Amino acid sequence: MRPIIITAFVSVDGVMQAPGGPEGYRNEGWTFRLVDFDPAAYELKGTEQEEATALLLGRRSYESFAPVWPTMDEFAGYNSMPHYVVSSTLEHDDERWPATILRSLDDVAALKQTDGGPILVHGSAVLGKALADAGLVDRYNLLVFPLLLGAGTRLFSDADADATKLTLVDHAVYPNGIVKQVFDVVR
Repeated sequence: MRPIIITAFVSVDGVMQAPGGPEGYRNEGWTFRLVDFDPAAYELKGTEQEEATALLLGRRSYESFAPVWPTMDEFAGYNSMPHYVVSSTLEHDDERWPATILRSLDDVAALKQTDGGPILVHGSAVLGKALADAGLVDRYNLLVFPLLLGAGTRLFSDADADATKLTLVDHAVYPNGIVKQVFDVVR
């Protein structure tokens, strides 16, 4: 079974909205505007590109990434792997960044059962929450930024659910205050 890995930049209070740029969110671009850059803190992103074999996105993240990511050399790994988009409304993929459209979480569960390596979920807050609520997430790769952002889209669902136990499998603290936390979901 292929593991699904949620990867996210997140504030201490759990906000993940618009870490790199414009979305009309008052704190947009917070990862670069409000915290000093330390390349070591971002090594996780390079490791993810080497280890993942597919990228799974929600419709809004896909529509934001498709016009931009194919032109970014630092995302060569993400660009070369197969892309999947979970959407009940998307009519067709973007020819600049081809993707297979999945219509439901059942389709995602079926994808997990195929041969291949890890499936990475980048951005995609609504999808990430739905995957977690459905028990389909196997790992969280988090870069936690030393910020309290207040309002904004949060990484974790507020669904009334039983506790989910996590095991810390990797961590690091960087001089700029970013904390890498890698958790496996305990089944």
